[in-house]
Amino acid sequence: QVQIVESGGGLGQPGGSLRLSCAASGTFSSISVMGWHRQLPGKEGERRELVATITSSGSTNYGNFVKGRFTISRDNAKNTVYLQMNNLEPEDTAVYYCNVRAFSGEWLPYWGQGTQVTVSS
Repeated sequence: QVQIVESGGGLGQPGGSLRLSCAASGTFSSISVMGWHRQLPGKEGERRELVATITSSGSTNYGNFVKGRFTISRDNAKNTVYLQMNNLEPEDTAVYYCNVRAFSGEWLPYWGQGTQVTVSS
């Protein structure tokens, strides 16, 4: 079993910053890709939007909308991934989900429960 716990969401102001954290724990031998996706309000039936991913070697990939505003990082020793979000926009309001690909007998994706980020003045 792999548990994913997110933290750091909440209310942010336009132009402000928030930092999300996500820690993986449980029974697994390795983690490859860690990342964040988001579900925009009113689009719960649609596919989650890619925010950012990072491999175990540190290679990163960002959604087109990020435009240099967000930075993903990870601490492999702590099995933790972070998302630093700067210059927030109201359009960033969404539920942010952490995603981890871990090996526990086989490679499988695991998702957190989601953390709400609301950007409003």
